[in-house]
Amino acid sequence: MKFNIKQIAEILEGTIEGDSSVEVSKLSKIEEGTTGSLSFLSNAKYTPYLYTTEASAVIVNKDFIVEQPVSCSLIRVEDSYNAFSKLLEFYQMAKMNKQGIEQPSFIDETATYGDGLYLAAFSYVGANVKIGDNVKIFSNVNIGSNVTIGDNSIIHAGANIMSDTVMGKNVVINSGCVIGADGFGFAPNKDGTFKKVPQIGNVVLEDNVDVGALTTIDRATLGSTIIKAGVKLDNQIQVAHNVEIGENTVIAAQTGIAGSTKIGKNCKIGGQVGIAGHIVIEDFVNIQAQSGIGRRLKEGETVQGSPAFDFGDWNRSYVLFKNFRKIESRISTLEKK
Repeated sequence: MKFNIKQIAEILEGTIEGDSSVEVSKLSKIEEGTTGSLSFLSNAKYTPYLYTTEASAVIVNKDFIVEQPVSCSLIRVEDSYNAFSKLLEFYQMAKMNKQGIEQPSFIDETATYGDGLYLAAFSYVGANVKIGDNVKIFSNVNIGSNVTIGDNSIIHAGANIMSDTVMGKNVVINSGCVIGADGFGFAPNKDGTFKKVPQIGNVVLEDNVDVGALTTIDRATLGSTIIKAGVKLDNQIQVAHNVEIGENTVIAAQTGIAGSTKIGKNCKIGGQVGIAGHIVIEDFVNIQAQSGIGRRLKEGETVQGSPAFDFGDWNRSYVLFKNFRKIESRISTLEKK
């Protein structure tokens, strides 16, 4: 895709300094700029690159003072970082602006879909599926029966959306996700074997949820596993059956949440956190990476460790633990005296 920098300046409400007819076709870091690329300058330590970059155009702040000759055109804006972020969003939207149904693909005759659908080749849409407007479904995606997908949602290649899943608007499912697989439910028999407990619930993803690559969210045994509006899940997270995650909570990679745990809104959970089942984590809780959570956490707590406890206490305890050999040696010396 090629864009004239005059068009870009209009989008960003900026002014051009230099050749306004320049065309760009890609975005780049300023130090890696090449002919036909557009970059930005917001951090002063990267200023020297402005005078050596091969980028065709660079976005700068309105008040930036050019101290040496530049070979690129400049687009002056109020805030170059925010302007470039806006441009990234625009570029992503342009890249994703696909429509139509590719072949081979399959849509069951009982399924319905709105305007602007993009269904890539080798994807499957099952019985009684309801798809909203401007939904993008990429290749090798499986949509099970009775699934609902809201407007403007995106499902990337290789994802599995199992039967009865409900997705709201503006949901993003990344590659390799499995949404709505059976929960881990087994009942022990007297002979030591296990009998599978049917998982007949579903998964509900509310509006503006993002799910990272290879993350799995299990269907409920009964009722729903619920991921509320604005939740952001990183890659390789396991969410077990009947879990609820509150609005705008963010969770980093490799975290595992056991069944029936309830997590509040606006929580921040670091990577590789393990959370036991059937507990409650209240709103605005912060959990540091690699913590183990086995108890209820109250609103606003910040914890670390396994088992986790107050973050400040953990830091003070760690100082003692790190010096334990020295402390033990001193105690032994005192005992000998």
